[in-house]
Amino acid sequence: MKTADKALVRLNLGMVAFFACAGMILAQAGHAAGNGAPSGAHFNLNIIGVAKGKTASMDGSSGHRIFVSLEGSTQIKLGEGEFAVIDGNGTDGLAKFQLPNPDPMNSGITTYSVYARALGKPGGSSTMTTCATDPLTGELYCSLNQLVSFRSGGKESFTNVSRSLLYVYADINADGVVDRVPLFSDLLQDYYWQYDNQGLKLLQLRFYPIGTDVR
Repeated sequence: MKTADKALVRLNLGMVAFFACAGMILAQAGHAAGNGAPSGAHFNLNIIGVAKGKTASMDGSSGHRIFVSLEGSTQIKLGEGEFAVIDGNGTDGLAKFQLPNPDPMNSGITTYSVYARALGKPGGSSTMTTCATDPLTGELYCSLNQLVSFRSGGKESFTNVSRSLLYVYADINADGVVDRVPLFSDLLQDYYWQYDNQGLKLLQLRFYPIGTDVR
C-alpha cells in the first residue's frame, strides 16, 4: 500500500473515532432523507437566536447548542478536536465550538460534511462567514464564500454548506488568485465563524462522516 493510501486510511479511521467519541451510533451514510440531509450518524449543532442575553455560565458545555443574539453579531471561535460546544453562550458576543480538521492535506475532499437549514419564525436571516488571521502579518482574512440562511415559509431542507464553513476562500498570497485554506491549516490561525444574525431563531447544522468534493 502506498504511503498516501495509508495516510487516507488513517484519516478515515480517525473520523470514525471522532464520531464514536461524540456518542453517536455509527452507520453508513446513505441517500438523502426527505429533509435533504443524508441518512446515518451525525453530530447536531443548533445556533439559537434569543432576544435577551443569557447570564448562566455555559463554559465546558457538552450540549449541542449555542445561543446568539437575535439581532447582532457573534464570533464563534473554532478549536481543533472532537465535536463539542466549549462555550455555548454567544449572547455576550463570543462563543466557542470544537470540531475535527476537515481536510488535513488540503486535497479539496473533506473528511466530513456540514449540512444546514434555517428554522423558526419565517422572515429571519443570518450570514455566517469563516475567518482567520495571517500568523506573520496579523492580517484578517474572511472567506468570500459565505453561508446566507433565510427562513421562508413552509418546509425547509438541508443543504451542503461544507465549502462555506470548513474553508477560507481568499487571496492569501496577494497574487490575484483566490486560495482555498481549510480550517486549522498552518497558513492561517485563530479560525472562527462570524455569525451575523438578522432575526433568525434557529440555524441547524449537521456534521456527517462523509466527504464532500469542494474542488
